[in-house]
Amino acid sequence: MNFIFDIGNVLLDFKPQIFLKGLFNEQSVENKMLELIFKSYEWAQLDEGTITHQEALEIFCTREPDYVSEIQFTMGRLTEMLTPISETIALLPDIKEAGHKLYFLSNFHKYLMEHVLNKHEFFNLFDGGVFSCNVHICKPSPLIYHHLLDKYSLVPEECVFFDDMEENVAVARDEGINGILFTDPECVKHYFSKLENI
Repeated sequence: MNFIFDIGNVLLDFKPQIFLKGLFNEQSVENKMLELIFKSYEWAQLDEGTITHQEALEIFCTREPDYVSEIQFTMGRLTEMLTPISETIALLPDIKEAGHKLYFLSNFHKYLMEHVLNKHEFFNLFDGGVFSCNVHICKPSPLIYHHLLDKYSLVPEECVFFDDMEENVAVARDEGINGILFTDPECVKHYFSKLENI
């Protein structure tokens, strides 16, 4: 079986509101940064790889000149938000040792991609993967799923995909992949255990 993982909130935490509270602990500023940065059109462009981290920073600062220092502070510390979900990561060696393949499929910025690949050794366990910023396509577009399948010659029915977003899981199922909504690491453990007992 080919195990395909989303990254955000599956392998690494991605919780902007908690992150922002840790930076400012001031509700009005937290709300402003959430709307300006994380809910912006540019955030989606970063995932698509059509603008750079620096370009997005400049756009945000131009849009809200009264918040330049807060924007720079937030954008400069984005990498701190992506903390490992150790319970999921701990399952990867067991899945690999059981003879299954590991892949990732994630919407991700290039700047953050470079950081996590350099920082986290568990990515060395993966047989491959696709970051949206490298192919300029984001989930839930069916095209990005097919890009992964085609790139590694994977058969959809021989793949299981874990993602924390229902719409991403639904598209995977539409394309013939066994999609499972990730709610916690136990759902991966349960699927793996069930598979090994067959």
